[in-house]
Amino acid sequence: MNYNYRYRLRPSDAHREQLAWTVDTCRQVYNHFLHRLNRNDDTSAYSEQKLLPSLKKWWNDLKSVHSKVLQKVVQRLYDNLSTLRGRKENGYHVGTLKWKAPDEYRSFTYSQSGFKLKNTSGRTKLWLSKLGEIPLTFHRELPDDAEIKTVTVKQEPTGTWFAVLGVETPDDPPEKPENPEKCVGIDVGICKYAHDTDGTAVESLDLSDERERLERAQRDLSRKEHGSANWEEQRKVVAERHADLKRKRRDFLHKLSYHYAREYDLVAVEDLDAKGLVELPGNSRDRAGAAWGTFLRMLKYKCEREGTHFVAVEPAGTTKECASCGVSTDKPLWVRKHSCPACGFEADRDANAAWNILSRGVKKRLGAGRSESTPVETALPVDTSVSAKRVVETGSPILKREGVSPSGRVE
Repeated sequence: MNYNYRYRLRPSDAHREQLAWTVDTCRQVYNHFLHRLNRNDDTSAYSEQKLLPSLKKWWNDLKSVHSKVLQKVVQRLYDNLSTLRGRKENGYHVGTLKWKAPDEYRSFTYSQSGFKLKNTSGRTKLWLSKLGEIPLTFHRELPDDAEIKTVTVKQEPTGTWFAVLGVETPDDPPEKPENPEKCVGIDVGICKYAHDTDGTAVESLDLSDERERLERAQRDLSRKEHGSANWEEQRKVVAERHADLKRKRRDFLHKLSYHYAREYDLVAVEDLDAKGLVELPGNSRDRAGAAWGTFLRMLKYKCEREGTHFVAVEPAGTTKECASCGVSTDKPLWVRKHSCPACGFEADRDANAAWNILSRGVKKRLGAGRSESTPVETALPVDTSVSAKRVVETGSPILKREGVSPSGRVE
């Protein structure tokens, strides 16, 4: 399995200058090969990488940068081009690749060679070819059998440096259970960040104080003369406020996603277009701050790591549809209770949506996991809801709609 471990670097002033120089040199190499790409047809990452040795003959600065780092710069350009083409093929209106300004290029990567972790006088240091040994805060041990494949060195807008170690372990992820017993459907929102079929409602993270400090810092920045020493100092303050918000939000999302991936055998969520939701008019800041896309990505890879089924279902109609009878009922956003006029079923609006999500997730898992040799009776897991005993005793609408008996069999 592949993992990324992020550590903070503690470079000296001399190392800071070297790191900044290396980043800027990589940026210039990126722009050089972008210029070639715009003027030449039928180029590829491999053909352009073969030009690097001859490029060093007249560009002497490149001799002070490790060869693998320069190769990754060229690969980065063509990866960006591939992403751009993919978006165009999917119907998006895209432009062209732009030259990178100094504040738009902040990292470089070693792959395969040119790096090593060392323990010098009881302190862990990262040795990088052409740069030397740089101390780092080794707050988390690597797995014993892990092999470091890549090292990415990155400078944050705050000015701090980090190293991201890409490691590979020989262990395969745990096998997912064929008949998952503990299943959960999760509905995400703004007031309640997550409401699941176990009846658990997780409140959204309160970052109002952090937002207020950020707004104050941004107002102070707007009063400074752009480009002055005072402006640069205040810009770092704004960057630190942004980093504080990001750090607390990601910590919350990591803990929440880890809980669901660790505690359940199957997790069903909505396949949300998070970017499209943010672009909708009204309340876009709260939708952006909720970071639903980040949460779903975290949950997906954690489920893969823990051997948990991750099922993303069609989100349309999960709120309007009755979890008991399936009749759709329009209700504005301010109505927080679901009351079905057809069958009389009443529930919290988010709980009803979570049940629908789990219902669709079980159905999708049933369709994807069955083969011709798989009996229908064993295709669904025992206890399809998170708290099956409670759901069965209260007459769970999911069990009624999906035709699952209290024993977990398909009727």
